[in-house]
Amino acid sequence: MKINRWLRTALITCAAVFSFGIGVSAQTASAATTPKYTTVSTTTIKKAPYHKKSAAGAIYNLSHTKKIANLKTYPYTTWYATKKVTLKNGASKALYYKVSNGSGSVSGYVWHNYLTPGKSPFGLKYAQSAVALDMNTGGTVWSKAADTPRPIASITKLMTLYLVRQKISNGDGTWDSKVNTSNAGLKKLGKDKDFGGFKFTKNSYTVRDLYLAGLIESSNNAAIALGQWVAGGSTPTYNKKFINMMNAQAKLWNLTDASFVSASGMEQNSLKPFGYSIGGANANLVSANDVAQIAKHFIADYNDVLTDASIKSMTLDGQKLYNYNNMLPGRKYYQKSLNVDGLKTGYTVPAGYCFVGTGRKAGHDRIITVVLHDQNEFTETRSLMNYVYNNKLA
Repeated sequence: MKINRWLRTALITCAAVFSFGIGVSAQTASAATTPKYTTVSTTTIKKAPYHKKSAAGAIYNLSHTKKIANLKTYPYTTWYATKKVTLKNGASKALYYKVSNGSGSVSGYVWHNYLTPGKSPFGLKYAQSAVALDMNTGGTVWSKAADTPRPIASITKLMTLYLVRQKISNGDGTWDSKVNTSNAGLKKLGKDKDFGGFKFTKNSYTVRDLYLAGLIESSNNAAIALGQWVAGGSTPTYNKKFINMMNAQAKLWNLTDASFVSASGMEQNSLKPFGYSIGGANANLVSANDVAQIAKHFIADYNDVLTDASIKSMTLDGQKLYNYNNMLPGRKYYQKSLNVDGLKTGYTVPAGYCFVGTGRKAGHDRIITVVLHDQNEFTETRSLMNYVYNNKLA
């Protein structure tokens, strides 16, 4: 049935007015029937620790007119209760605790059934995967999704630099061996605003120079050039050969959750403009457990890597190499007792913030920690290290 324009407009207008009237009526009724919380009784108690039972629940002000925080946004948090409060909501009464977190930055009232007595178990809020390994025993002492392969960004360079050291140890080169750096793609990469850093101003550098650039500054072009040198050449063809060597080494170490497509840790779509994409998966995928094994082999076989990894900054070829490990002495997250002296940072958008940390607290074994796809990699690494040592796990 067709409706003329005037009648259709009139009907729409009437419907809108009718709907608006219903909406206002519903809102008014809702506001009028909103249950009010009133205090029935309050008892002060000895400060007691609690933690959340599940992801459900929230902390409110006393009258429940304002939500302070959702419990799920504060995982692994110990809440300290100082009062028991009985609140009345309509005809119902319920027991609530007045709580605050350890720092006192969040406080309010929470239904008692959302909490369970005792301190919160240790955990990392942001890292999607993590592991702590005792270097002496080789055993894993704490883990979180540690067997899940993930992009690892510049953590990759630990494998690349290990194979450089292996070649030198086998007598096939020295620190003073010259590495060809004339490739136009690598020179362009060094100048890139996102992936550059150490610029190739010469057509060759020593192995030692590029090793330090890769380890300290996390230079991508230095890592690729070194990989080609290990594979016996200086072109993208040798880059692909080197990546095969990386995967062969992973297999030799029985790293079942490790797959490499890049010598630097850059993803394939980022490498393509520079002529270094080899196809296949977009990123290196390695589990936290396997990253820890790579680090363990590196430290065990070439312990002086810790001396180099502790260098906070230096000048090479007129350029400053800056170490992004902010747990070293003098840096923001430094803690003297942990004696952190390595090892490698990493970041790309797919990988998030990654960090392999290592240190040895006096009277304890050296530990290696790995956090992958983190947001607060140094804070969480420090928490993990302290947890391991405070609980005498290493």
